Amino acid sequence: MAYVKHFDDVGEGDLAAVGGKGVGLGGLIRAGVPVPAGFVLSTAAYAAFVEANHLAAGIQELAALGPQAAMQDYQQASDRIRTLFTGGTMPAEVAAELGAAYQSLGHGDAAVAVRSSATAEDLASASFAGQQDSYLNVHGRESLATAVTGCWASLWTARAMAYRAREGIGPASVRLAVVVQRMIGADAAGVMFTANPANGRRDQIVISAAWGLGESVVSGTVTPDNIVVDAVTGHVLSRRTADKDVMTVYAEQGTRVQPVPQEGRSQQVLDDPEAAALARYGAQIGDHFGAPQDIEWARTGDGFFFLQSRPITALPEPAADPPDSWPVPYRNGLYFRASIVEQLPDPLSPLFADLIDGAVSRSLRVLMGEAVGKNVIHDGDVGLPTVNGYAYYYYRNRAMVRMLGRTPAAMAALVRGKAHMGVTGWREFSHPRYERIVADWSAKLVGKLSGAELLEGVQSLVDACAVYYTAVQSIIPIAATSEISFRAYYNKAVRRKEDPPAVTFLLGYESEPIRAEKSLYDLAAWARGVPGLAAALLGASAKMLADAQRTGSPPAGVDPALWLQWQPRLQAHLDRFGHTVYNLDFIHSVPADDPTPLLETVKFYLRGQGQDPHERQRMSAARREDHTNRIAARLGRTRRGAAFLRLLRWAQKAAPIREDALADVGLAWPLIRRMLLELGQRLVEAAVIAEPADVFWLRHRELASAVDFGLAAPRTREAPENSGIQSVPEQPDVRAVAITGADRPVRADAVEERKMLWRGQLKAAAPQMLPESRLMERAFGSMMPARSQQADGIIKGIGASPGRITAAARVLAGPEDFGRMAPGDVLVARITTPAWTPLFAMASAVVTDVGGPLSHSSIVAREYGIPAVLGTGVATQRITSGQRIHVDGDAGTVTTEHPPAT
Repeated sequence: MAYVKHFDDVGEGDLAAVGGKGVGLGGLIRAGVPVPAGFVLSTAAYAAFVEANHLAAGIQELAALGPQAAMQDYQQASDRIRTLFTGGTMPAEVAAELGAAYQSLGHGDAAVAVRSSATAEDLASASFAGQQDSYLNVHGRESLATAVTGCWASLWTARAMAYRAREGIGPASVRLAVVVQRMIGADAAGVMFTANPANGRRDQIVISAAWGLGESVVSGTVTPDNIVVDAVTGHVLSRRTADKDVMTVYAEQGTRVQPVPQEGRSQQVLDDPEAAALARYGAQIGDHFGAPQDIEWARTGDGFFFLQSRPITALPEPAADPPDSWPVPYRNGLYFRASIVEQLPDPLSPLFADLIDGAVSRSLRVLMGEAVGKNVIHDGDVGLPTVNGYAYYYYRNRAMVRMLGRTPAAMAALVRGKAHMGVTGWREFSHPRYERIVADWSAKLVGKLSGAELLEGVQSLVDACAVYYTAVQSIIPIAATSEISFRAYYNKAVRRKEDPPAVTFLLGYESEPIRAEKSLYDLAAWARGVPGLAAALLGASAKMLADAQRTGSPPAGVDPALWLQWQPRLQAHLDRFGHTVYNLDFIHSVPADDPTPLLETVKFYLRGQGQDPHERQRMSAARREDHTNRIAARLGRTRRGAAFLRLLRWAQKAAPIREDALADVGLAWPLIRRMLLELGQRLVEAAVIAEPADVFWLRHRELASAVDFGLAAPRTREAPENSGIQSVPEQPDVRAVAITGADRPVRADAVEERKMLWRGQLKAAAPQMLPESRLMERAFGSMMPARSQQADGIIKGIGASPGRITAAARVLAGPEDFGRMAPGDVLVARITTPAWTPLFAMASAVVTDVGGPLSHSSIVAREYGIPAVLGTGVATQRITSGQRIHVDGDAGTVTTEHPPAT
């Protein structure tokens, strides 16, 4: 037959002829599962209809709309194209083959389902489900021909054209086949996913089930039962039995919705054995296709039948269930998510968790010993352990009592700059020492170092960072005290109604994040002055530009001569500012090794968007000096005037230094990441892990064990004899390799299990203090950088920068999301570090889970003059990207509107 293919004859290579739905049905037949009889009217029949009725030119002209066209324009074009189809005549040869194939399904009035099957539909890369029409319970040849024509016309519905335009699929490249399938008398039906779409787990099958035909589930007219089944054992892991008030059933032609009998509304559609049996079919289908599937199924008196199967698109990476309890590793102690933990908003990677805990413990003991006495802090008194992956500062109860007793001595040491604390200690000791250690290790060739040397270098650099950060923490209270003191005195003793807020006197100063921002702006300004360069850079994606920066080769479409001018200038920026961290866990890249997020900001400036930071700073400084001079003149040579100026100069000096100090916390991070990825590459060659970045997911003892066994030596592929390593084949299955010399055997597939656990932990809201209690909340709650209790409809935080704005939210998990930020969005994040500063140029406001009035987010938001509400605790969980929110930086509240329609 020229136009008809029966399901048995459809193979994977027939997509162009039968569309995604047709290929799926052919696959179900080959998978050996029950499928109602049917056939596919191929795309050749569609082409014959279009040609016979001379429709091609009209369709192409009407459908030539870009992705920015309004939906109204798409609808008008669709209506006109549908008129073309309904006025056409089916070619005789097509009608004859369609009628003969329909007759083969049974008697001449067989009930069939007629479904569209587009060539750009049901693909692994994108799902076009629901974009074309389907017709159920169609009887007779005439009705069948009408339904087929309706399916053809539905290739050009407004929603289908708009969807394809957004996906970059041109109108000339699509065709439509039509699936015709015998209707079956289903008493229940639904949808089955062979992987859990909620958490990405490939070992869980999710079933939705309702009474009657599956149309009610697909269309969303009924809330179905939901069942989660273990894909391996068939055990029902969870179920939710819905109140099913309506069901879809056959009508004389088509279908209708009717009430479910009262006794069936709360009854389970599938019991556990039936759910297990259906899940076994799902596993069989998934195995056949080799990818997770979205399957429509129906149940009759003869058992289960399968109506279609398509790949699941946009399936998240597998994630464990979020933790629901927070057991502490050590009793008789207090746990706080504050200080350095503000730079660690997410669960920690295993290797970082191991290294940072010991480094922080050692640095704190040394600092406190020098400041208040060596007998105050004992081994095990302090640390940075994890609870459900989240870092907590831990203080043993007895140590807390001893430290509280030494508080006056500690404050005196801070004021005197003892133990290398304070601004002088940071400038003259801590910062130079950190730079020196980084420089010493940078002088070594990473590729030539042994595995032991690489691991030693990583530990040394992490220790140096911990010592540096511990010293930086002594600057933070100085900055806090100075600003709080000035603000309190100004508001109480100086400010009049017409005077500006206290923050005005602290703006317009240089700091490392502001210098980095101006450097990016200047880079873009220079590029706009080079003929052809700005257009070339805007024509390439930020990722393409970043990849080219790493390789040194210009991206496609960029003149090599222009690239030679651009590349060293960007590199100079990265050399100076590329170590700033988005998240202190070294599993996350920094701009030095992935400048993609920075390039998004460069493109923003290249388009002429954003305020000139030089001019903004000049205006802020001018306002600051004008108001300072005016108030100083008003106060004159009085005690109030002297106190005002003394407190003001103190606050103005301390705040920028805090930002400078924080900006260099990650000074060692580009080198640490290079060292660890070098170790990772060597372990890949030894078949211990699958890819270099998996090294971050090893425990320190496992990595040390691999190094001891010689598996991380340069260019070594063979495991030493009697090393405790299972044999390494030339083309190994890395899941079978285990390190047996560690404290206990560790499978290489433990890496994937740890990633899955981490993704589940990421969904949790970590308590600010443990153990959770009202006493803890009363004693320490006001000191924590995030709120733990929230009211309905209003998210409460700390008003850190004044002003009010209502705009669309943009929730960003990290630098990988920076490209989604649009000018005018409200930046919503767990926390922002100095590396996030370029986004403030686009933001209309800032909202964070963690932070306070003196955090980086606060200081930079005030420089930009945008509202900021920080320390909400839950903003990233309760706000959805695109949702309109009202940010009140004066009241410290965020009011949410309804989530955007999806």
